[in-house]
Amino acid sequence: MKVFKKIPTQKPKTPLLDRVNVPSEMRSFSINELESLANELREFLLYSVGKSGGHLAGGLGVIELTIVLHYLFDTPNDNLIWDVGHQAYPHKILTGRKDQIESIRKKNGLAPFPARSESEYDSFGVGHSSTSLSAILGMSEANQLLNPNKKHIAVIGDGAMTAGMAFEALSHMGHLKSNILVILNDNDMSISENIGGLSNYFSRIWASKIYKGIKKSGASFLKPLPQAYHLARKAETQMKALVAPGTMFEELGLNYIGPIDGHNIKELKDVISNLKDFEGPQFLHVITKKGAGLDPAEADRIGFHAIGKINAIKQEKSDQKKYQDIFSDWILDMAKKDNKLIGITPAMREGSGLVKFSKEFPDRYFDVAIAEQHSVTFAAGLAAEKMKPVVAIYSTFLQRGYDQLIHDVAIQNLDVTFALDRSGLVGEDGPTHSGNYDIAYLRCIPNMVICTPSDEDETRKLLTTAYEYDGPAAVRYPRGIGPNSKVEESLKSVPLGKSRLIFKGNSEIIMLNFGALLYKAKKVAENLKLTLIDMRFVKPLDEKMLKKYLSKASMFVSIEDACIKGGAGSLVQEFCSSERINIQSVLFGIPDQFIEHASRDEMLDAAGLTSEKIESKLKELLE
Repeated sequence: MKVFKKIPTQKPKTPLLDRVNVPSEMRSFSINELESLANELREFLLYSVGKSGGHLAGGLGVIELTIVLHYLFDTPNDNLIWDVGHQAYPHKILTGRKDQIESIRKKNGLAPFPARSESEYDSFGVGHSSTSLSAILGMSEANQLLNPNKKHIAVIGDGAMTAGMAFEALSHMGHLKSNILVILNDNDMSISENIGGLSNYFSRIWASKIYKGIKKSGASFLKPLPQAYHLARKAETQMKALVAPGTMFEELGLNYIGPIDGHNIKELKDVISNLKDFEGPQFLHVITKKGAGLDPAEADRIGFHAIGKINAIKQEKSDQKKYQDIFSDWILDMAKKDNKLIGITPAMREGSGLVKFSKEFPDRYFDVAIAEQHSVTFAAGLAAEKMKPVVAIYSTFLQRGYDQLIHDVAIQNLDVTFALDRSGLVGEDGPTHSGNYDIAYLRCIPNMVICTPSDEDETRKLLTTAYEYDGPAAVRYPRGIGPNSKVEESLKSVPLGKSRLIFKGNSEIIMLNFGALLYKAKKVAENLKLTLIDMRFVKPLDEKMLKKYLSKASMFVSIEDACIKGGAGSLVQEFCSSERINIQSVLFGIPDQFIEHASRDEMLDAAGLTSEKIESKLKELLE
């Protein structure tokens, strides 16, 4: 493997890669040519992501594996799924999208993850982790009658095996005995001699056609003698357990092979080409290095998981804090005040702003891995014993723990605070990561409090308010920076369910703001002389304020960075109906569609949530 000291800024020469527009065009390559192709692909990936920004380290770790899989299997006729999708950039480059790769994550460009609508080579759309095994099992079963010769491969890794859903699928896979190849891309450990020597030797034996024949004939010979068959099978399992960590997968009904070196093309080719013809579910354990081939990325896998453009014009470093930094400061200060506070995150320590907390309060910090369901019920258990858990989780990921939120937290009215980062339109990661639905799916749950802060200072105050509430409460805030409001350092709260009047204007039209788009609402209210109220809370609503202003108005306008269907604006409509307030309404929010990846500002524009578009529509209605 060619190793690079830095990301190249000049487009590299890639004569072999230039010949590969689709995978079938490399299937005549020799082993030496495949190894050269890997070097070219790695250098081109470094160059292209350096220009576009995006996920880097995961893709660098699967260069060789990607090449071998497309070399050996008849893609796109065979199904190949990449779990999560962070690691799929090399796959995109080899499947006809090389010239578009610099557009990745940009408006009208390539999707950040595999997408069925983008290419026939993307067998299944992904974004959240740990979905690949369930999907590939469904595909395999669908083709038992339709196309029994079709191959089915799932590559899972990058932490995705920490989710319970993956093991649910493995258990079902072992029961059904489907012809599936599961590849565990294990990039969390280095390849050392004790792994690479003896275990690789046995891996080649277990994946060989000779061993397959012996195993098959031996099984048929011994099955009439149940005790002898059982002892032979037990001996085989124990022999594997001596040199490989695969006993658990064997017990689930999968044939475990590995671990093998995921950067050795010949090793990968020899083992996988044999596994192609095995019957039943096969589990291949491949050891890779995340960030392989770039020295800085190998040394800092977290830092190089995703990068910005390296050739962007350097700006002076801003002191402005992101919303996640506001949360980070708040949880530190609150933990110093209250020794019952417990911080929980499902594998999002850096993204959620819990790095400082984890270092200062290691005994009160829990990263439960990619296990959102567990994180919620774990918090419920803590709360049941009078602790004060704070679950820092992305809005889109809380969707995965919805039953636990209802069944384990809300029904028992347990005191759990949810800090919902990345609420609303999230930007370049697109619809799989946008937190559009939290207001709609939370407001229908009894006992819930839902806070929608409008700026950094309000975020800190409402976090305290939610924390002090004795029951389940959620505070939703967006990705990135806010309007740069001055933040009070105290741990001051606000009265539960109390809104605030921002601007008093035309009493005939009342504008109600829910959340971080207040700065846009202010421009519209000032230009059109409308009364503006920052509601702060979706639940409980400030009914006193609403009755005071809406009972005398002809129209209310609601603004929220969340879905219109079932959102905050529709909740106000329900309130007006129940109170028999006869009033017109105009709801601004995310329309009933998935808005594709772009910058956050571009996504807001597509949703009609710019000051200009809101004002234009209101003027049109008023005229």
